Amino acid sequence: MTRLGAYARLARLNRPIGNFLLLWPMLWALWIAAEGLPDLKVLLVFLLGVLVMRAAGCVINDFADRRIDGHVKRTRHRPLATGEVSAREALVLFVVLCLLAFGLVSLMNPLTIQLSFVGVLLAASYPFMKRYTHFPQVHLGAAFGWAVPMAYAAQTGELAPVAWLVFIAAVIWATVYDTQYAMVDRDDDLKIGVKSTAVLFGEQDRLIVGLLMGLMLLALLLVGQRAGLGWVYFLSLLPAAALFVYQQWLMRERRREECFRAFLNNNWFGGVIFLGIVLDYLLV
Repeated sequence: MTRLGAYARLARLNRPIGNFLLLWPMLWALWIAAEGLPDLKVLLVFLLGVLVMRAAGCVINDFADRRIDGHVKRTRHRPLATGEVSAREALVLFVVLCLLAFGLVSLMNPLTIQLSFVGVLLAASYPFMKRYTHFPQVHLGAAFGWAVPMAYAAQTGELAPVAWLVFIAAVIWATVYDTQYAMVDRDDDLKIGVKSTAVLFGEQDRLIVGLLMGLMLLALLLVGQRAGLGWVYFLSLLPAAALFVYQQWLMRERRREECFRAFLNNNWFGGVIFLGIVLDYLLV
């Protein structure tokens, strides 16, 4: 049981926030593609697939950071950093999870299967980006957001412009919340030489994150127009904007705990947008 518990923590089964942040854009895209309730088989495959690939992404992330995590306050107790799980075990678990995800996506149409290879490449390469660029958060956005074109293709058999608009929104959003997340580790990252948008933005972090928040809302406005959504959806952007304002307030003094709370608050943001889409198709 101890070993299984270590594997579960390695896959972040004890921290579901990442699942939700990955699920929300996929659900936005799936409901827009179906113009309401999507095909049940597609929905189930993507719910399971997103959970499995998020777990795989966490495993390969910790494998890449196994010599770094021990020097960071937030991550020093992760199973690979403490030696509870070996690097070889982590790689085996990553491969098993990827095979499971591929088994799920193989139930979909050929276009979705083709897109899945890009998704695996993005997920596997993301953890190494912080060594070479200050924009690993953007890469994470692409990895998380790739479920958007895949879900749209699974539902419709094609890729419409609105799918790419949702994808762009997902990339911007991930850059916002992962910068907030990186602000928690910034002091440690500066000491060990790890790159991030939080390190790059420095004292301009709140301003740049605020600009990205505005850009995200603009992208969602364009998504609504392109998808032909009605007043219910556009009304949902108001409480979503209020949540961004609240996050800025939490970040005002850049304290670790408050930046982490701002990061967690994004789950509510994603849920509000999804609720707006669902209700719009039901009521308008």
